[in-house]
Amino acid sequence: MKAYQISGPGATPAFAPMPRPALKAGEIRIRTRACGLNFADLLMIEGKYQDTPQTPFTLGMEVAGEVLEIGPGVTGFAPGDRVAGFPGQGGLAPEVCVAASRCLPLPANMAYDTAAAFQVAYGTSHLALDHKARLQPGETLFVTGAAGGVGLTAVEIGKRMGARIIASARGADKLEIARAAGADHLIDSDSPDLRGQLKALGGIDVMYDSVGGPGFLEALRATRPEGRLLAIGFAGGEVPQVPANLLLVKNLSVMGLYWGGYLAFRPEVLTASLQTLAAWIAEGHLRPHIGARFPLDRAAEALEMLRARKSTGKIVVTVD
Repeated sequence: MKAYQISGPGATPAFAPMPRPALKAGEIRIRTRACGLNFADLLMIEGKYQDTPQTPFTLGMEVAGEVLEIGPGVTGFAPGDRVAGFPGQGGLAPEVCVAASRCLPLPANMAYDTAAAFQVAYGTSHLALDHKARLQPGETLFVTGAAGGVGLTAVEIGKRMGARIIASARGADKLEIARAAGADHLIDSDSPDLRGQLKALGGIDVMYDSVGGPGFLEALRATRPEGRLLAIGFAGGEVPQVPANLLLVKNLSVMGLYWGGYLAFRPEVLTASLQTLAAWIAEGHLRPHIGARFPLDRAAEALEMLRARKSTGKIVVTVD
């Protein structure tokens, strides 16, 4: 079969022939139907991701499809089951083998593209807001990059948890998408004086930031006492340096959230979160927004759209 691979350090991704992946004990073989793209895929291409595999490897962190085969020791899954899985790599190929502990069965009413779009993005936002920040009903949540892959999920989940949402994104079209997802107040990220605008809205209790850069520090200065600031990523390219004196004076907390890290030290937290999210989606409380779909042979175009930050919501590659 052909897979979209990185052949060596610094190499440009390209399709290459590869044998079917070997099925190991504790794994299930999935016939890939859809693969969700993530900013981490771009970092892997550049060799900058904290969990970049050794080359050669196939891109694609999260998938959905049908179980073809189960390995020794696997229980709870059978050939023909519809599943979502998080292999961490290998998704941009017709088949992928995934540890059964990283898979979950899909509700009957969940489409494959939706299933491939929710694990990392919704999982990140749910763990960040619920497990880390302990967001409470009535609190004010400020979300940067609010029309992007993870930011939009933070708007949805924050609203589901009863928060008042201030969303920041670039341009009227993206802001309208955030509003439709539940945002109460909108701020164009190109407008000046973010600190002043946030203070005019009464300040914030929790910040969810996937962009980084100077906006993080402006929002910090508009955060109420005992506020919590979540560092989710740095899509803007600049890692903010936090002045510790402000944390002390206002009793603030700054927290990082790396979703994949929970697979190593507390996988049960991640599993419980995904089960909650799958139920919310099946019940219609969350509606994953897929901004673009590409067939597998156009994976390069899909990644370029992600790199250019031209998409809203999630980009999904479908595999026929």
